[in-house]
Amino acid sequence: MKKMLPWLITILLAITLIVVAAFLLMDKIFPSDASDVNAAVQNVEAKKLSADEIVELSSEITDIKTNLADPDYIVLINFAFQLDSVSAKEDFEKIKDLKIKPLLIKTLADTKPEELNGANGKDQLSSKLVNLINKTLTEGKLTQVEVTNFIMTSI
Repeated sequence: MKKMLPWLITILLAITLIVVAAFLLMDKIFPSDASDVNAAVQNVEAKKLSADEIVELSSEITDIKTNLADPDYIVLINFAFQLDSVSAKEDFEKIKDLKIKPLLIKTLADTKPEELNGANGKDQLSSKLVNLINKTLTEGKLTQVEVTNFIMTSI
């Protein structure tokens, strides 16, 4: 038994070190989606714009009606999109019915009603949409998404 004691202590120490290392590296190996979305949105620079500049760089998509992930709930929602340049807005206007609107509907179809409750839920949706739409844009960047009208009801 005395000869096995150093081996047991070494094995237990090795297992403990492996578990501690795995715990410390878990966030780097498996990052959470919410932190990625928030970090990407914070990377987008917010500039102070005049009212005329905001109107010039903004576009709207209205009257999106679709089911949510829970088929007992439907949502009627309007969005306002602010882009970083006039040329980006022109490109956005060209593809908004073909690419952006279906992307919005798919995103809402994967969203549970509880995820849209409160201001935090709408902010999370806006952050998610900024990241998804920026991947779709050919020129410029989407800087902000605002929910301008929101009605959610059960069927």
